[in-house]
Amino acid sequence: MSCRLSAAALVAAAIVAMPAQVASATGLATCDSGSPDKWQPQEKLTAKLKKEGWDVRNVKVDGGCFEVYALDSKGERVEAYFHPVTLERVQIADK
Repeated sequence: MSCRLSAAALVAAAIVAMPAQVASATGLATCDSGSPDKWQPQEKLTAKLKKEGWDVRNVKVDGGCFEVYALDSKGERVEAYFHPVTLERVQIADK
């Protein structure tokens, strides 16, 4: 009986943990960025990119990085990742 209860508890725990894991990141890039209170504001990244000729459409957090959707200075659509502390561009993993 205790084996069945333990197995059931493990299955229940796995089911509860799955949504958090799935929703956390796309896996294209990850940043070891520490606590969000140490991050620079997203607005600072947007201003930096606009100065470089980018038309920033959306910025969100993904995998501990800032994920940016924009048109670059050549007018090409870009999905790019930036470290939220340094604002340096992060290379994405090959798909």
